[in-house]
Amino acid sequence: MVVQIERAADLAVIGANGGIWVAAVGTSAPSSPLEQPAAPWEPLGAISDDGLVYGFDEDSEEFTPWGTTSPFRSTITKSTRTFQFTLWETARTTAMSVMYRTPVSELTPDQNGITAYAETASPAVDRRAWWFAIFDGDTARGMYVPQAEVSDRSDVTFKQDEMSGYEVTLTAYPDAEGNTVYHLDKIPVTPAYPGS
Repeated sequence: MVVQIERAADLAVIGANGGIWVAAVGTSAPSSPLEQPAAPWEPLGAISDDGLVYGFDEDSEEFTPWGTTSPFRSTITKSTRTFQFTLWETARTTAMSVMYRTPVSELTPDQNGITAYAETASPAVDRRAWWFAIFDGDTARGMYVPQAEVSDRSDVTFKQDEMSGYEVTLTAYPDAEGNTVYHLDKIPVTPAYPGS
């Protein structure tokens, strides 16, 4: 008898395409990843081909009884969700607002077309709501983060043979219900396992 190995290509997801939107904390999530986010959601434009990295930063503590070498219990002591991406449209005011922790309203050009803003040495808390959409064929994944802020920013390079970008990492914070990320997915149905 040969063991049948279950495989379903339509259940494997490639992050082929996607987008990121941002809004003020308290903004409701779109009802589906197939729905075009409407105002007050604002798009962040083109993302680098590195795509979106959804990170899990977790620590645990193990408890090993005296006289044994294997733990008999462990507990999670830290569980943080992060999102990392590079914004390529560095002249888009929404992207500038995220990178420089500045309200979009302060990035309006004057009568000469000059946009003036300053970077503070003591940045204030800049939590926002975030919506991430990832697409691969008929599969669509949506992630709503009620509140997160930029917790890390990489250097910005300006050179002839390289696209300038704002590489940022977000840290998600729990909402009133204690949740950091809400998922809304349109995925294929997993077939029944014939061995059960």
